[in-house]
Amino acid sequence: MPKRVLQGTVVSDKTAQTIVVSVARTTRHPIYGKIQRTSKKFHAHNPAGTAKLGDVVEIVECKPVSKLKRFELHRVVQAAGLMVTDNASDVQA
Repeated sequence: MPKRVLQGTVVSDKTAQTIVVSVARTTRHPIYGKIQRTSKKFHAHNPAGTAKLGDVVEIVECKPVSKLKRFELHRVVQAAGLMVTDNASDVQA
């Protein structure tokens, strides 16, 4: 049986060796036919700590690592760019 490979965005990397990846997909409503966008979060094993918040990654199915982790990091597809923060100290009156 082939392993599932999913692509999504890292939404949390706060825990040690674990990332939370949000995978979005689109489905058509069975009655109304409208396209709906749904997302699901997966916990993935990241032993080297290479994936960071905002990265687009591929995760692959593996044997259970812990209670929630059933996936492991396969590769980082796109690294997150520099985050621009708007602080009140940056604004000059």
